[in-house]
Amino acid sequence: MTRRRAHTRVATVILAVVTAMVPASCGVTRDSGDEAHRRLQMWIPNSPGGGYDLTGRAAAHVLEDSELSGRFEITNVLGASGTVAMQRLLNAEGANDVVMTMGLGVVGAVYTNDSDARVSKATPIARLIEDQEALIVPKDSKFKTVDDLVTAWKKDPQSVTIGGGSSPGGPDHLFPMQLAKAIDIEPKDVKYIPYDGGGPLTSALLGNKIDVGTSGPSEFEGQIKDGSLRVLAVSGAERLDNVEAPTLKESGVDLVFTNWRGILAPPGISDETRDDLIALFADMHQTKGWQAELKRNGWIDAFITGDEFGDFLKEQDQRVATTLKELGLA
Repeated sequence: MTRRRAHTRVATVILAVVTAMVPASCGVTRDSGDEAHRRLQMWIPNSPGGGYDLTGRAAAHVLEDSELSGRFEITNVLGASGTVAMQRLLNAEGANDVVMTMGLGVVGAVYTNDSDARVSKATPIARLIEDQEALIVPKDSKFKTVDDLVTAWKKDPQSVTIGGGSSPGGPDHLFPMQLAKAIDIEPKDVKYIPYDGGGPLTSALLGNKIDVGTSGPSEFEGQIKDGSLRVLAVSGAERLDNVEAPTLKESGVDLVFTNWRGILAPPGISDETRDDLIALFADMHQTKGWQAELKRNGWIDAFITGDEFGDFLKEQDQRVATTLKELGLA
């Protein structure tokens, strides 16, 4: 009986081990073949608190919560307003587990930093959103309205310091240049200071190191809510539901300007991986979670994918190159 019990116990242990191996085996299959559940890396080309950071983390959060993907490893890759991150993405050729948020700012940064890391060399996945720019001032600023700003700026362009969360060629730089042109100020006379993302820009505004900040209003959500920063105007065609401020057109300035953000993957990935990533973000776009993020952040839904996004990137590349040449920066 003792020997029989021993044999039975051994058999039970073996059965338990085999049973335990079944889920592990499924896990291996899932990681290697099921794109919907494997872990991914999300690279963000600026500091925490910036527009790319907000967009990338919102997308990762929705994908995880909707169980469309496994857990994301999020990495902020800092340097040269996105140029370092762009070069790192191109160096990761063939990596099938990496995506990166980017936008108009990265397109411009590679030009102004004289880099060959063009966005057109990466794999286009999806354009996610458009985002309005805003004119932001500290709560105690002498500028109470857009008209106050325009009057002082036109009287002495060098007396107004503008700060933005992107380098020359990025949206926060292009916006005040186009704004200056719209009110008959020579863009070359604009006193512009670039900051590496929304976090450093917010600190500059709160510390009164600059007079006006230009960036997406969602990057200042907390400070706008507590009253430490004010929005003079937003740059889109219509007011934002989550910001108490007029549009520039309502304020007497004939200008509409929007930024955009999207997702790239490294070059050299397989067609299967590219299609899987496009499908992943297309599924995310349909979720209630993503629709809630659009509303909460005041983002404009501007979803396109694949080759259509690739054609859009080429057009934006040319747009930025032309503008920078006009300013003598490229």
